[in-house]
Amino acid sequence: MRPACLFFSPSVLLCDKLRPTGEKKMRYFVIVNPICGRGLGEKSIAAIDERLKQAGVEYRLTRTERPWHAAELAEQAAREGYDVIVCASGDGTINEALNGLMKARKAGINHAAFGVISIGTGNDFSGGVGIPTDLEHSLEALLANKRKTIDIGFVRGGDFPEGRYFGNGIGIGFDAAVGTAASKVTWTRGLPAYLIGVIATVFLYYNPPKVVIKVDDEQIDQRSLMVSIMNGKRMGGGFRMAPNSQADDGLFDLCICETAGKLRIFGLIPYF
Repeated sequence: MRPACLFFSPSVLLCDKLRPTGEKKMRYFVIVNPICGRGLGEKSIAAIDERLKQAGVEYRLTRTERPWHAAELAEQAAREGYDVIVCASGDGTINEALNGLMKARKAGINHAAFGVISIGTGNDFSGGVGIPTDLEHSLEALLANKRKTIDIGFVRGGDFPEGRYFGNGIGIGFDAAVGTAASKVTWTRGLPAYLIGVIATVFLYYNPPKVVIKVDDEQIDQRSLMVSIMNGKRMGGGFRMAPNSQADDGLFDLCICETAGKLRIFGLIPYF
């Protein structure tokens, strides 16, 4: 089932879509999470600086210092008129920066594009929208200034009563519980942390919630192991929740998993 949805559409710089947008020299604001990828963020700054200087672009690079700092920086950069807001980080900080950009856009402040330099451990957002998932090639995609418009969703509830934007996907039920457990794993990141979260969730907690899903004239009312609403293709550092999803088709992919026992859950993991 692929329900139509309301969406916002910021421009995202990609390597292989559409033509460059003119010859105007643009200003880039680069947000780096220094602790992402087990410290890879800080280690990547020198390479990012070198390549941007080599390309002769006008830019400012700033490190994040706390949770949701990227959202503040992205919104402020949009207010200051930067043409491209770039996030060099993993999926969590990318989402924060996207929220800051969308907040500015909703207020009509600025229509900056959003770029990503892939230096995280999961890179689910990059993989889902077509940005290369390594530092060197994602930098080249950024500097090529080729763009596409992607769909952006908005969800309200839980820890975000005022709402939160997403570009990749959201999970309800098991994968949300796993994500919470994985976020508490400090000694590894990406897919390994997610697998640890799966094990912890299966053995320490899980009762499938009862969900009511309304799509157009159809209603689904049942207990579900998990419900994933995907714009990208994967989640959790590589789990392919919606491998056929397209981030620019005006649709979200709805993945519903009915209840399953513990052994069945482990048996399903290799299929993702």
